[in-house]
Amino acid sequence: MLRFDRLDLRQGAFRLTADLTIAKGDRVTVMGPSGAGKSTLLAAIGGFFAPASGAIVWDGHAIDGLPPGQRPVSTIFQDNNLFPHLTLFQNTAMGVRPSGRASAAETAQIHEALEAVGLSGMGARKPATLSGGQQSRAALARMLVQARPIVLLDEPFSALGPALRAEMIGLVTALCDRTEATLLMVSHDPGDALLLGGDLMLVAESVVHPPEEAAGALAAPGPALAAYLGPTRPG
Repeated sequence: MLRFDRLDLRQGAFRLTADLTIAKGDRVTVMGPSGAGKSTLLAAIGGFFAPASGAIVWDGHAIDGLPPGQRPVSTIFQDNNLFPHLTLFQNTAMGVRPSGRASAAETAQIHEALEAVGLSGMGARKPATLSGGQQSRAALARMLVQARPIVLLDEPFSALGPALRAEMIGLVTALCDRTEATLLMVSHDPGDALLLGGDLMLVAESVVHPPEEAAGALAAPGPALAAYLGPTRPG
C-alpha cells in the first residue's frame, strides 16, 4: 500500500498535510482547487519536493529519502515528458535504458509497448510529427516499459477533447490493470473521475482528504467536495 504517514509539505506560506493510506492497485482521481497542492503532492511522491516532516511509505518501506530515479514511480506530466530530438522508439527506450542503447530483449519490449498503446510502426517518428493523442500514447508506452508499481498522472490529457480524453483514460486504466499499478491522476473534471472509477481524493483547505469511492462521493459530496464542485454535478 501507499501510505502518507503524518506527511507535512511546506513552502513559504503554503502547507499541505496528509495522513492516509491508498490501497495497492487502486485508481485514484486527485481533485481540488487550483493551488491547493495536487501537483505538489505528486512531486513529493516522485521525489521532486522534500517533505518538512512525516514519511511516504510504499509496501512498508519509506521512500521519501530516495532520489527520484530510485523510487518505484512513473510520472506523466501535462507536456508528456517527451524529448523533441528523440524518435518515438528512443523516447520509449528511456524508460528501460536511459542511454538509449536497448538490448534485443528490451527492443522487443519497447515494440510491444508501442503496439499496446496503438503506435505500432511509428517508432521512427519524432514528437513534433505526432498528434496530441499520439504524444499521450507515447508517454503511456514509456510508462508501460518502466513497469513501476506507482503511476502518477498530472493532468496529461487536459488539452485533449472529451472523446479523446475518455479514450486515453480507458487506455491508462487498461495498462494499469495489466501491470497492477497503483494510479493517482490529477484532474479538475468530475467526469474523468467517473471514467477512471476507483476512488476520489480531495486536496483542499491544506489537507489531503482520505480517498472515497468516486461515484458515491460525487453523487453525495461532503461539504469540502461540494464547495469545490459548486452547483454543477456530473451527469
